[in-house]
Amino acid sequence: MLYYFLNWIRTSFDTPGFGVFQYLSFRSAAAAITALIISLLFGQKLINTLKKMQMSEQAKTELQDIGLHVEKAGTPTMGGLIILLAVLLPTILWADMSNMFVIMIVLVTTLMGMLGFLDDYLKVIKKYKKGLIARYKIIGQVAIGLILGGTIYFFPESFSPTFPDYNTLTTIPFAKD
Repeated sequence: MLYYFLNWIRTSFDTPGFGVFQYLSFRSAAAAITALIISLLFGQKLINTLKKMQMSEQAKTELQDIGLHVEKAGTPTMGGLIILLAVLLPTILWADMSNMFVIMIVLVTTLMGMLGFLDDYLKVIKKYKKGLIARYKIIGQVAIGLILGGTIYFFPESFSPTFPDYNTLTTIPFAKD
């Protein structure tokens, strides 16, 4: 959203210095700083709220006998909400949301976060010891992966006009060409 607003200011008013917002490296740095600020402002408050609501991890009884997993007891669960907030909000603010790659990243991150939330919800609220059964977690993750892979494979033109030539190749992030 900020990306479009600042780009509109640059094009409408020919404001000096606003050209920097079109560069991916600048927006990435701004998103990282935004994520840090979100984490610092809301992280401790959310952890304290989760502790007050007694939404904390229980040590596994089978591992307590041998002294393992005890340190996890009392750790607030649903802390992934902080991570989701710190990842998704800066992405929505600073990214070009017309880019199909960004849309798919936001979608996959949201769906995986919902799967994690469901697991924590079943553990804490419904009091299922193991949360979401591992088989269902895998099914959910594979389904999300198939949605992503199918979208990339069957609709490559949605990503870029030249993408159909490369949609099955693996690339190395941050390496040019």
